[in-house]
Amino acid sequence: MEGGKITEIREAVGIFDTEETLQAAIDDLLCHGFDRAEISVLAPVTAVEEKLGHRFESVADIEDEQGISAKMYVPLETIGDAEGAVIGSLMYVGAFAGIVLVASGGALAAALAGLALGGSGTALGVALAHFIKQHHADYIADQLEKGGLLLWVRTWNEQDEAKATELLSAHSGHDVHVHGFPAKT
Repeated sequence: MEGGKITEIREAVGIFDTEETLQAAIDDLLCHGFDRAEISVLAPVTAVEEKLGHRFESVADIEDEQGISAKMYVPLETIGDAEGAVIGSLMYVGAFAGIVLVASGGALAAALAGLALGGSGTALGVALAHFIKQHHADYIADQLEKGGLLLWVRTWNEQDEAKATELLSAHSGHDVHVHGFPAKT
């Protein structure tokens, strides 16, 4: 830091062999005062390769590249919440349509049509929830095929660096180290 200006961006990085060990490391980082905004993971492999302009063989080849496509970490619970919201909203829309038909003076046939719409909404919601889950599974599988799940943690000082590398290593992270890049001005 020069004159109050950040001159270098530093981060700890590690590679994980399972989603469970990655999640455990993230949970521990959060419990030890790291902010969710300081934690990032690799973007989908296709997006990374598009940004690089070429394919890469291993995540180890790109873990220290500046400007690599990373994304903020999204907890598994949030993915589950998205699935539930999709199912619930579409079920609600179908049921609401049925209520509107009945309330507007519709006959029994209209009520049954509304219930059918509710069922269709639920089925569509379940299908979309499955798509969300499959998309996440594919995202994880693509990275594991490339050697593991990358995790970066923004550090602000030597204490952060020591704690981050300790926690990443404690959860079976390998190739754990700290690197730095010149800050963009």
